[in-house]
Amino acid sequence: MKILFIGGTGIISSACSNLALSQGHELHLLNRGSTNRILPAGAYHHRADIRNSEEVLRVLGDHTFDVVVEWLGFEPHHIEADISMFAHRTKQYIFISSASVYQKPPHHFPITEATPIVNPFWKYAQDKIACEQALMDAFEKNEFPVTIVRPSHTYDKTFIPVPGRYTVVDRMKKGKQVIVQGDGTSLWTLTHSRDFAIGFNGLFGQQAAIAEDFHITSDQWLSWNDIFHLVADAAGVDPNIVHIPSDFIASVDPDFGASMFGDKSHSAIFDNSKIKALVPAFNASIPFQKGIIEAMKWHESDPAHQAINEELNASMDRIIKAYLE
Repeated sequence: MKILFIGGTGIISSACSNLALSQGHELHLLNRGSTNRILPAGAYHHRADIRNSEEVLRVLGDHTFDVVVEWLGFEPHHIEADISMFAHRTKQYIFISSASVYQKPPHHFPITEATPIVNPFWKYAQDKIACEQALMDAFEKNEFPVTIVRPSHTYDKTFIPVPGRYTVVDRMKKGKQVIVQGDGTSLWTLTHSRDFAIGFNGLFGQQAAIAEDFHITSDQWLSWNDIFHLVADAAGVDPNIVHIPSDFIASVDPDFGASMFGDKSHSAIFDNSKIKALVPAFNASIPFQKGIIEAMKWHESDPAHQAINEELNASMDRIIKAYLE
């Protein structure tokens, strides 16, 4: 198939790009070319800013696609522009939403696609919900061929999936305290991008996926305490954990605390029956114990990979100090 990724060089999309090429698809990437990642060999690159519709239309010319994937849509006006640009250019438009859109706190487990879509705590999730609604309205009114996909905290070797990323690892190595929200016993799902890609790419060209929504996650559930201990084990250290309520974290640093209070403080256990029924090849096979070792090796292979966010470091110190005083 002829496929366009809007983005295509991120943590999740890079794995999907590589798999698409290995599957023999003709892959086109549309982005600004500002990534540090190497563009996958064999992909066609169109340099443009997706927020500039005139530029995008000029760069794409008369190209049409079997599938267009929007990796970079975060607000409803992004979606409105996409609908206008791609209504007659693609047979399937896949929108990357987020599992954070599901009801918080969930009223039942496991979470399925029938779980209510409502998150009163986090603007990011609320914007994703509005995007989904705009796309489903476009399908109802004009049969815009949308498929909605909801990842949940997907990572690869370049991404340490704890709030603070490698900054937290650096703190662990220096013996400094690290923050775990709540009492650390809420359950969480971490999905490796290579596993996600198998389920995701399996949706390409599937008529049965039009006007449908799917989450694609691992079936492994870990407590946040377990996650931090596995990160520490991979780094060869013992973590000095301090448990702090997520609402307190958000009160001291709203930016750092937003995703904790609005998402990560609630357990997330998913039923993947829907994606498995349509894509039987999907089976998340990379446990976090294995994935975090791969990620730690990548970070420790080059000092350039060990980025420390000093502003966030200082914020963590302030939060801990304010809570313990």
